[in-house]
Amino acid sequence: MTTAEARNLPALLQGLHEGGHSGTVRVSGSPGGTIHLRGGLIVAVETPGAPTATSVLLTPGRVDDETWLAACAAEPDTDRLGGYLVSAGLIGAAELEVVCTAAVFDAAFAMAIGPPGGWTLDGPEPTLHAGSGVEPRRLTEETTRRIVRLSGAWGAPGELARIRPAAVPDAGLRRGLSDRHRAVLSTVNGRRTARDMAFTLGRGLYAIMLDLTRLEAQGLIRWETGGPSEGRPSTAPRVLPARGAPDAPAANTPQAEPSAKTAPLPRRTRGGASWPGDDRTGASRPRAAGAREGEPREALVRDERAHASHVPDGQAREGPSGQAPAEGSDALPAGTTGGHGG
Repeated sequence: MTTAEARNLPALLQGLHEGGHSGTVRVSGSPGGTIHLRGGLIVAVETPGAPTATSVLLTPGRVDDETWLAACAAEPDTDRLGGYLVSAGLIGAAELEVVCTAAVFDAAFAMAIGPPGGWTLDGPEPTLHAGSGVEPRRLTEETTRRIVRLSGAWGAPGELARIRPAAVPDAGLRRGLSDRHRAVLSTVNGRRTARDMAFTLGRGLYAIMLDLTRLEAQGLIRWETGGPSEGRPSTAPRVLPARGAPDAPAANTPQAEPSAKTAPLPRRTRGGASWPGDDRTGASRPRAAGAREGEPREALVRDERAHASHVPDGQAREGPSGQAPAEGSDALPAGTTGGHGG
């Protein structure tokens, strides 16, 4: 059977099985993956959505890294690596077959719950496998069963795979938890998805998702979807500090002149200018009429207040050029808006 003749991926795999085909089927989509066939049987499935047999062996330390690297150096052909691991006494033949077969079913499930994509057919590629392989029809039936089993109040398994559960307080202190459930609970932090936990623990995605539903049923975790139901960001305009104060005067309302003794003294700005609005050359404003050298500073303050009184109503009274308005002013710095961006 050619790729053009198959109406879907299960039909393609079934046709390849009937023809005793050995090769590689590359599936696009999210997460997508690679299906390895030997004599029409599926011996391995690799996908970014679930741990491979290699991850299941290495992550929990069933085979340590140094031993694994030494085995790969001794047997560079990945197709024959499983046989070498067994002959070297690093793992039992039955255990390796269980691990590889379970990885096939788990990867097929991970691919099935994502958006579908197309496929291409290539020649055989080396991969870790053990046993004779799985018939496509059996793989399809088991994948369907798992999808039905994990369909619940949260929706389809694809929705459950995107949930980031969080543990309830003191959930880890609950008695009667199995070691498997306690290990899953230790990885629940409100940020990890089921896929993240599967790779962290070196366990199958389906098994992790099944344990999460049981922990949620026991009230030990809660779903944190982070969806739009939590509300959209506020688009209300920002209120500057002191604008909403009940005793804040209106922008155009004349204010009572404070006492000269309590008025703030003028501050020197960069370039030597001492007055708001002065240039940066260091030239000072002409002294008020009648002001003499050595006259108390209060006279200068009165002169500046008289100058400021000529600013038209409604115009923002800003500080020196280049500085933001004083706190409580209605004026906003250039380029600033009073609300959130769209």
